Amino acid sequence: MVVGRAFARALRQEFAASRAAADARGRAGHRSAAASNLSGLSLQEAQQILNVSKLSPEEVQKNYEHLFKVNDKSVGGSFYLQSKVVRAKERLDEELKIQAQEDREKGQMPHT
Repeated sequence: MVVGRAFARALRQEFAASRAAADARGRAGHRSAAASNLSGLSLQEAQQILNVSKLSPEEVQKNYEHLFKVNDKSVGGSFYLQSKVVRAKERLDEELKIQAQEDREKGQMPHT
């Protein structure tokens, strides 16, 4: 009986903590998840493909241009890899848009 009550209490606490974490992520988590579903790539996968650790528009663009050129079929590259680079850039551009929109909603300056 005591074990059952303790288990129920622990379950309620875990549920409350999970709900609080989800609320803390807020709408941004939903937007980011939707972008992942649309592009077929998670944010982490896109960052790995373009080799960016911090999400900055300049670094994304620079790495995209380099990887797009070296994977061009006319220079012996792979169309498949080039398409992955394009999808990764699209996913990161969407994430940058989401961050800029959040910043506007908060009344802050956009991340640059």
